[in-house]
Amino acid sequence: MLSHLECARCGLRHDADTVQNLCHACASPLLARYDLTKVGRPTQDNSLWRYRDVLPVRDPDPAFSLGEGMTPLVPLPKLSDQLGVTVLMKDESLIPTGSFKARGAAVGVARARELGVEGIKMPTNGNAGAAWALYAARAGLHSVIAMPEDAPLITREEVQASGAELRIVPGTIADAAQAIKDVDLFDASTLKEPYRIEGKKTMGYEIVEQLGWRVPDVIIYPTGGGVGLIGIHKALEEMRELGWITGKMPRLVAVQSTGCAPIVRAFDEGAAESTFWDNAFTSAFGINVPKPLGDFIILRAIRETDGTAIAVDDGQIQEDREETARLEGAFLCPEGAATISAVRTLRKNGWLTENEEVVVLNTGAGIKYPGVRL
Repeated sequence: MLSHLECARCGLRHDADTVQNLCHACASPLLARYDLTKVGRPTQDNSLWRYRDVLPVRDPDPAFSLGEGMTPLVPLPKLSDQLGVTVLMKDESLIPTGSFKARGAAVGVARARELGVEGIKMPTNGNAGAAWALYAARAGLHSVIAMPEDAPLITREEVQASGAELRIVPGTIADAAQAIKDVDLFDASTLKEPYRIEGKKTMGYEIVEQLGWRVPDVIIYPTGGGVGLIGIHKALEEMRELGWITGKMPRLVAVQSTGCAPIVRAFDEGAAESTFWDNAFTSAFGINVPKPLGDFIILRAIRETDGTAIAVDDGQIQEDREETARLEGAFLCPEGAATISAVRTLRKNGWLTENEEVVVLNTGAGIKYPGVRL
């Protein structure tokens, strides 16, 4: 039951039914807030819409959904034995468009249509643009998508197939954002609208429900823009307020590549925000974000849960991608493989202990990255 929007920085309240991107007082991201006294238990829908009472769409159209959400929580017993810790994988590779980005697109596009938005624009590292372009096409909305020239080719083809206008630019996602500044459409960039995070937070609801309404010790998330990590933290806070979970929160871990690690650097320095990461590059394209808009929310979520931030190098990511496929038959996206590398490193340095239960996020299908070397 959507109540209002609230600025993540200054706390200023905003009307939920206005088409707004950022706080008009401090230009920070807005978060959706709900009347939790009116929230019921999940419905029988076999999709993220089972949590409709904590989603912002007032009147969800069942015909709009592509079946996004309710992805499996898969045990990885051989890797668990090798790493000396219990590892469960939330596998987003089975979701429509092949990545977890469909969660944010499904809710974000549905809400945009409900608010009368006629078209959207966004920069992307690939998967988000593909998801938003396809869901926008389903909703009858125009879209303009910009992505770096080294983004995965399959995501470019998904955007083109949707009928969206695609702009390919040299550089990073920051350069892609500059390439569409002239476009007069609703800005659906990461955390520049408050509804993508609401779709992403359903990963947190699903993890807890799939564990029998309890939480794991640790959740490890590959962090670029960080919307999924912020969303999972938001879901955990909502469930605790609802009384669906009690006790200590899972420790949240942001994993990045050593080639682009602004959150890790800020965390290690004790900073409240990150600084721009120059010459950013990683083969895990989805986490190649030099400075996330929501960096201060990411860092706050990590610290509030006694979590951490860690950088792993691309060579280790590739090794763990191959190892996971060989041992478990799971072909991870590079970003998902980075979470396995994080488990390995955190177990080695003692931050993770033998008796802990760890949930890692495989955020997309490995087959969407044919150019990435194993």
